[in-house]
Amino acid sequence: MNQASDQQLDAAMQLDFDWLKVRHYIKDALGRDDLPDLNAILFMIGVQEACIETEDEYTKEEKQDLMHIGTCTILSADGYYEFIGRDEDGWPHFKNLRKLPSMSLAEQATLLKSSAVRYFAEFMPK
Repeated sequence: MNQASDQQLDAAMQLDFDWLKVRHYIKDALGRDDLPDLNAILFMIGVQEACIETEDEYTKEEKQDLMHIGTCTILSADGYYEFIGRDEDGWPHFKNLRKLPSMSLAEQATLLKSSAVRYFAEFMPK
């Protein structure tokens, strides 16, 4: 292996480690037995950022909207989205600033995981 390959491997291993720490942090914070997956984490970020509480369960459409809010929130740090305000029901809205580059599903997951790790860095104990 060359130095560039070693650095890529180190970065991938660090992301895997940090991602696992985020999953455990959320599992413990919620008192769950299982580790949340990427979709569950995007949903939870969306719930936190939307600040919309309900006595009822969220509908399927609301869950999708909350995952979208979570995605926009974490990708805002990379300049892909910008928060533009809330609608009359209090739901946050974002403006797309630039298109995501074409990438595989695995690369998309890596981008989202990396962004989620950065998002949770401010909440997690050091």
